[in-house]
Amino acid sequence: MVLKSTTANNVSVYQISGTNVARSLPDWIARKRKRALKNDLDYQNRVELIQDFEFSEASNRIRVTKDGKYAMATGTYKPQIHVYDFANLSMKFERHTDCENVDFVLLSNDWTKSIHLQNDRSIEFQVKGEMHYRTRVPKFGRTLAYNDVNCDLYVGAAGNEIYRLNLEQGRFLQPFEVESETGVNIVDINDVHGLVGAGLEDGTVEFWDPRARQRVVKMQVVDGADSSSTQVTAFKFRNDGLNMAVGTSNGISLLYDLRRSQPLMTKDQGYGFPINKITWLDDNSSVSNKIMTSDRKIAKIWDRNDGDLFASMEPSVDINDVEYIPDSGMFFMANESIPMHTYYIPALGPAPKWCSFLDNITEELEEKPSDTVYSNYRFITKQDVARLNISHLIGTKVMRAYMHGYFIDTELYDKVNLIANPNSIQDQREREIKKRLEKERESRIRSTGAITNTKIKVNKDYATKLGQKLGAETAEGVVNDDRFKEMFEDPMFQIDEESHDYKQLNPVQGSKPLTAAEESDEERMKPENSDESESESEDESETESEDEATVQKRKEIQKKQDQRLRQELEKEEYLKSLQTVSMKPLDAAAELNGKTDGKSLSFGKRLNEANKSREEHRAEKQGVRMHKNVQGDAEISYVPQKKKKVVRIESTESRGKTKQNYEGRRRASKNAFRGM
Repeated sequence: MVLKSTTANNVSVYQISGTNVARSLPDWIARKRKRALKNDLDYQNRVELIQDFEFSEASNRIRVTKDGKYAMATGTYKPQIHVYDFANLSMKFERHTDCENVDFVLLSNDWTKSIHLQNDRSIEFQVKGEMHYRTRVPKFGRTLAYNDVNCDLYVGAAGNEIYRLNLEQGRFLQPFEVESETGVNIVDINDVHGLVGAGLEDGTVEFWDPRARQRVVKMQVVDGADSSSTQVTAFKFRNDGLNMAVGTSNGISLLYDLRRSQPLMTKDQGYGFPINKITWLDDNSSVSNKIMTSDRKIAKIWDRNDGDLFASMEPSVDINDVEYIPDSGMFFMANESIPMHTYYIPALGPAPKWCSFLDNITEELEEKPSDTVYSNYRFITKQDVARLNISHLIGTKVMRAYMHGYFIDTELYDKVNLIANPNSIQDQREREIKKRLEKERESRIRSTGAITNTKIKVNKDYATKLGQKLGAETAEGVVNDDRFKEMFEDPMFQIDEESHDYKQLNPVQGSKPLTAAEESDEERMKPENSDESESESEDESETESEDEATVQKRKEIQKKQDQRLRQELEKEEYLKSLQTVSMKPLDAAAELNGKTDGKSLSFGKRLNEANKSREEHRAEKQGVRMHKNVQGDAEISYVPQKKKKVVRIESTESRGKTKQNYEGRRRASKNAFRGM
């Protein structure tokens, strides 16, 4: 299982889903091409976190519910809403709408109540079963914000008004009039004190008090560029009630304190595109000082105190929206492609509970790190650029500025280097020849089977034997292998040549001790006389030591044993005599007596003779004669006979007429075809 990952500043960023990660096919295609996909490594190594996590053309917005169990996303084409269930890792349902979505907010803790701002100036209230209600605003809307305290829905539009729709009263209230005719791009509400902030198209931010329904203050955002063309495209309060972040159309992010009009920190995104999303990563206590800013090209996570980059996520397509899953290191990304992107940063936080298996996958990948981001590029300095005469390529897509030099494609570098140095191939050939000559010289100096490894501390004799048996190169590879190198470095693996196991596996030529089996074989091969003599001598010594009483008892016991054996032999002879009596059948006894009448024969023999006579009679009747010999042969002869023909006499009178006769009669009808 392989995940696409990038590493910068010792922080790994894993792309779980999205473009250029893994090919996802419909189920019916996967079943049809099951054999072909078995050998497809890209398909077999895919990681499909959530099924159908995509739209037909592009995705616009994505939000995670407050309970953390569902995600709602909008996209096109056709305009539709998708709800994903994290418990089942699949799409719960999809719902189509009349127009494309601009922005939406979730009212409930789950997905059952939501408000959607459409691009036809309509506002749709979606509930569990269907669309509950629809209303319209006077001008095209750009953003939505909902105040939980007074149930006001704020709609930022193209005019100079922020529309207020009270959901408790069910009617529009007096709108907030801003000092800009161009429009409102973003609206956000501070959860601590309820202050409403609106980012305007003229580069200013206005703060409104919802209780007094009056403007509190207006602040001009200065990002160092032309202030006349600067717009506020992103705005977000921090949950401490004092800090806020502002994103401009020039790709600049500014951090402010409400008590000061000057920014505390200014961060350039690097591409010059408008900032479309700002998220404070305060839900995770380990990275409480981190903030995420994104434009359509890249999403960066950096420190709010010193501005140092922590990690970045750069897909190959344009970004529309980024959603952070609280208390984790996972991000969802809505973009201009069919699949939506999912990124996971283990250094930022653990994986969510519903996909905790990602931690195990990333731990395995940490042991086997993948290639760097620029694996197909070559780094060159400014001196190399001047030497290759490619200074005119600076600023184009083929050369990417990085630190004190540039990254250039490897194939392009080879072509340019060949043009600048026509003799480079000849130089490379000479270097290869020198390497081969050096190898041959080393082989001449070293003895056969020698291993050039100074790390061998133990088992040197065994390493020498390997070199003589397998060759120097093979043995050196074994010694330097991570699986076996401890055998030649750790004293715990010292081979004990004096042990019994070692001597059994490596026998020494010459005299060796006899095993138990060999000793028993030698004892069997000794002459029997020696055994008898030994037993006799032992018996004599025993009899001398024994008393006369014991000798008498032994004799009596021997007599009883002899009597018992004699009785058993007599019984066996008597049983054998009974078995030798011959039993003869009835017909054999009759033959011995000379009687051959039918009464003396057995029933089986009489039955066979009756069947035999019956068959002979039937054969004579049919003209077949059969003669059987004593040995079992049989002769059959046939007498040909003529078959008698049976003549049937049938009277035509009894049968009657089968068809009416029309000959000689005039037809009554003019239809000449009747009766045919």
